[in-house]
Amino acid sequence: VGLVTQWIERQGGVERVAEINERKAGLIYEAIDASDVWECAVAEPSHQSRMNVAWRTRDPELAPRFVAEAAEAGLSGLKGHRKVGGLRASIYNAMPLSGVETLVEFMSDFARKNA
Repeated sequence: VGLVTQWIERQGGVERVAEINERKAGLIYEAIDASDVWECAVAEPSHQSRMNVAWRTRDPELAPRFVAEAAEAGLSGLKGHRKVGGLRASIYNAMPLSGVETLVEFMSDFARKNA
């Protein structure tokens, strides 16, 4: 707990970590909303997670391709829950904003190629 507390303090405190987390989740949700390839798994914005962003491909055949191509690009762990399916990005506190920006860029490129 002490190490986590120190890390949070180095990031600028709880409020700053919360701001960063909001930004990270917002970037992914914006990418989902901006494309006809994706659809959000949780339609009600007030119920959408900031830590585990879940979405689907409108064409179910694209999801395995997205996961495979993402893995080739160094983006792992995007396969959704084993019972629910879809896609999921776990973006807990330690995930840097730059990692989310890389994911969003990949999502946008994939969507353009597969629209």
